[in-house]
Amino acid sequence: MTEASQRALEGLRDLTMIKWYVIPLLAIIFYIYTIEIKKARQSGNWDAVFAGATILGMDFINETWNGLVFHFTQRSAFWTTPGDTGLRIMMGWNIEILFMFSILGIIYYHSLLDHKEQKILGIPNRWAIGIGYAAFCVFVEVLLNMGGHLVWEYPFWYRSFGGVWLIFLFGYFHFFVAALLVIGLKSMRNKIKAVSIIWAIPIVVNVITFGFLGYNY
Repeated sequence: MTEASQRALEGLRDLTMIKWYVIPLLAIIFYIYTIEIKKARQSGNWDAVFAGATILGMDFINETWNGLVFHFTQRSAFWTTPGDTGLRIMMGWNIEILFMFSILGIIYYHSLLDHKEQKILGIPNRWAIGIGYAAFCVFVEVLLNMGGHLVWEYPFWYRSFGGVWLIFLFGYFHFFVAALLVIGLKSMRNKIKAVSIIWAIPIVVNVITFGFLGYNY
C-alpha cells in the first residue's frame, strides 16, 4: 500500500474532519440549483439541471471504480487525494471535488452558444466547449499533482503525453459527452431515465460493495 493510500485511509468518511467552510459552500450549491430549478419551472427548459446532475453522476461513477481499483490492488487507486480536506468521501474524492462537479455541468450548459450549428475553430460549439473544459480540468489536475494534493501512482496514468490523454478522455471529457447526450434527448421522460441510470450505477455498486461486502475505499 502506497504512503498516499495510507494517508487517504486516515479520516476516511470521518465526520470529525468536517470544516466549517463546507456549510457556506453547500448553501451556495443549494442557491445555484434553486435558481436553476426556478428558471426551469418558468421556461420549461430543465437542461441546465440535467447537465449538472449528469456530470456529478458521472463523477460518482468515476470515483467508485477508482476506489474499487484500490480495494482489489490493495496498493493504490488511479488517483488519490490524501491531503487536507473538509471531508474525504472516497480514496480519490473529497467534499471540495464533489462541490465543484455539482455545478460544472451547469457551467458547461450556460457556456454553450445559442445555436447548435455554430462552430468554434471548425468544431460544433457544444463539442468544442466540452473539449476546452476537459483540457482545463486536466491542467488543474496536473497542478494539484505537482503540489502533492492529488497523487498518481501508475505510470500509464501520469504526466506523460499518453497519460495526459487518458486523464483527458476517461477523467473528464466523457463527462461532457454524457451531458451533451442527455440534454440532446427529445423528451423529458428520456432525460430523466438517462440521469436515473447514470446515478443508479454507482449507488447500486456502492450499496453492494461498501454496504454488503464491507469494502473500504
